[in-house]
Order: sequence, then C-alpha cells, then structure tokens
Amino acid sequence: MLDFAARNRKEIFRDPLSIILGIALPIIFLIVFTTIEKNAPLDIFKVNNFAPGIIVFGFAFLTMFSALLIAKDKQTALLTRLLASPLKVVDYVLGYAIPMIPLAILQAVFCYLVAMTVGLSIEWIDLFINIIVLLPTAIISICFGLFLGALFTDKQIQGIGTIYIFLVSFLSGAWIDLTLLGTTFEKISYSLPFVHAIELSRDILISNYSTLSEHLWWTIGYAVLSLIIAILAFIKICKR
Repeated sequence: MLDFAARNRKEIFRDPLSIILGIALPIIFLIVFTTIEKNAPLDIFKVNNFAPGIIVFGFAFLTMFSALLIAKDKQTALLTRLLASPLKVVDYVLGYAIPMIPLAILQAVFCYLVAMTVGLSIEWIDLFINIIVLLPTAIISICFGLFLGALFTDKQIQGIGTIYIFLVSFLSGAWIDLTLLGTTFEKISYSLPFVHAIELSRDILISNYSTLSEHLWWTIGYAVLSLIIAILAFIKICKR
C-alpha cells in the first residue's frame, strides 16, 4: 500500500501546475479580500475571519485532484490490472488518499504564512493546532474525490467537482455571513461540516478552545462518513 501511495505521490507531482494553482488561488483570494477590507471594512474579510474560510475553500480543490487521478488510472486500465495485486479495498483508498494529505498541509501552511504577513497575529502553538483541526475537512474533500473518481468519468467529475467547490464556498460562510442567507440555508449550512471547521479555526486563532468539542465532532464524523463512502465505491469497482 505504501508503494502504491508513493507511486500516486509521483503522479500528483508530475503535474506541478495544478498543485501551484491549488495553493496559489486561495492565497490570491486572501490577499485581494484582505486588501478590500482595509478600504471597505467588513468583518467577514478581516484576516482572522477570512483565513480559515479560504483554507477550507482551498481544500475543496483536493476533490478534483484525487478524483481525476483515479479517473486517469481507470482510462489507462491501470486500476483494473492492480486488482490482481494483494491490495485490499482499504489499501486502494489509503494509497490514493495519503499523498493528498501533505498537499492539504501545504495549502494551510502557506495560507497562514501569507495571512501573518498581512496582519494575522497568532501564537505558533495555536497555528499548529489550527492546522490539525482543519485536516478532517481536507479528508472529507479527498475522500469525496475518491468516491467521484471511482464511479464517474473525468468529464462527469469536472461538473460534479465544480458544484462541490461552489457549495463549499457558499455554505461554509467563508465569503458571507450565513445569517444573511435566511434561516433555511443557515440550518443547512450548520448540518454540514465546513462552517463548523471554519468557526472552530477562528476561535483557535484567538486561543479560545471552549468550542472544540462543539465543532470538532462534526468534522471528524463527516470525515469518517466520507471515508466509508469512498471504501464502498471501491468495493463496487472490485465487484465490477
């Protein structure tokens, strides 16, 4: 499984442009909107509020990366030949997911480093914990990508993945105050993990850990659920 994960890591870094885009785009948004906030003060665009939201938004791009990697392996029949190996279903899922984790960490680290240059003040221990509690959200996006890659073609993935990125940005509260969307959308947002990850991250930035248990279980629960869904999708591939 580790050999398979190492192969997938090489495949990911074979296309550095996508990696650079996945890291650079959230950073560009961070710089642009924090600059806007200085000229037209809005609480949502203050760096301590906006940085966690833009990181969760950046994680959504991992869905496309992981899904398209599997779709490519399906097209070249590599995944079919791998079924003759001793790999188990969980090994396939972990083999594809593990190389994505360092990419998610890089996204978070670079975003916070840039945020610190534009005014974010944070203790290093809080920064470390902040990245840790955001990782379940990255796992959700990665596993959802594995699910899409296992069941759909690359053209279908591009459409569904785009919708997923839009929903994450819209329902996470990264860009707007959720109370402005009305009660219905606010309830839908709080039934999903993204807003919980962002609010917990914002609290940790100011060393407030009182909401840790309130929000963290939402993201961990959805991460486990997404992992199970990805495993079920690969079971279907194996049976096919």
